[in-house]
Amino acid sequence: MAAFGFFRLGRLLLAVAATPLAGPVLAKAPELPQTAPVPQLNQQVTPPPPTEIPVPEPRPEDAPAAEPPQATQPQNGQPRTEQPEPPPIAPQPPEKPARAEPPASPPGAPPNPAEADKKAEQKILPDPRSAAIAGKEMPGEELACRRRLKSMGVDFEERKPEHDTAVGCSIPYPIVLKTLGKSIAVGPEPELNCQMAEAAARFAASVIQPAAKAEFGTDIKSIGQASAFVCRPRHAGGKLSEHAFGNALDIASFTLSDGKEIDVGPAPPQKDAKFLDTVRKAACGPFKTVLGPGSDADHSLHLHFDLEPRRNGGTFCK
Repeated sequence: MAAFGFFRLGRLLLAVAATPLAGPVLAKAPELPQTAPVPQLNQQVTPPPPTEIPVPEPRPEDAPAAEPPQATQPQNGQPRTEQPEPPPIAPQPPEKPARAEPPASPPGAPPNPAEADKKAEQKILPDPRSAAIAGKEMPGEELACRRRLKSMGVDFEERKPEHDTAVGCSIPYPIVLKTLGKSIAVGPEPELNCQMAEAAARFAASVIQPAAKAEFGTDIKSIGQASAFVCRPRHAGGKLSEHAFGNALDIASFTLSDGKEIDVGPAPPQKDAKFLDTVRKAACGPFKTVLGPGSDADHSLHLHFDLEPRRNGGTFCK
């Protein structure tokens, strides 16, 4: 039976092959091209260049932008980003030291001369003459003094009373001298009490004029004064100056009739020095205090004459 089945199958196949449809079907099979393009693998495509955008330049004061953190090698499949280092701590300026107070003077240290003089000026010893004030009528001794000045040819003017209660200066009956006699002018015009004005006028007539005549053969024309009434204490402090009572006169120069001028100073010419020495020595007696160049720095350019009252009528001439 099996052989019969194979036999029938073979006949069936032959019958199909002999049918007229087999030829046309095989004749219309499509033709394949001889070559086909082979696609290129891993070909890199160049992207079009990006459009350039202008970036503005940073201003000078702007700081450069910080760089973005850089990625390092991946670790466990995740990229690791480096953390930026913290900025260094800016150094702090040192604290300003506290202002040191000047050390106090140790006990027993010598006093500062400037402070000592200042304290001495602040504590002026009282003087009974500071309480003198002008009365309603001029005393008899003041009137008599003025009559003597007129008899000597002294030209003067009355001045209002000087009285300073804060410092203690006082001249109850001051006068202003215009001349020291008939032929001796004085300037600037000094303000003095009458007793000091009379002493200066007598000394100019009896000593200064004859000394100039003997040394230079001519008369004194005028005398230049440096100080008369000044309301102040002494430079050394402690007491009021005689100038504070109009009781002192400082002479800085002498002018002769021929125009020659003799200045008071530490080193005058020989003839001038002889004349000045004669005047200075003769002043000790008519005046109670005489100072000049060489006595101290304050009297290096003038002769100081005053009538300071002293015990037993003594004098201080230096």
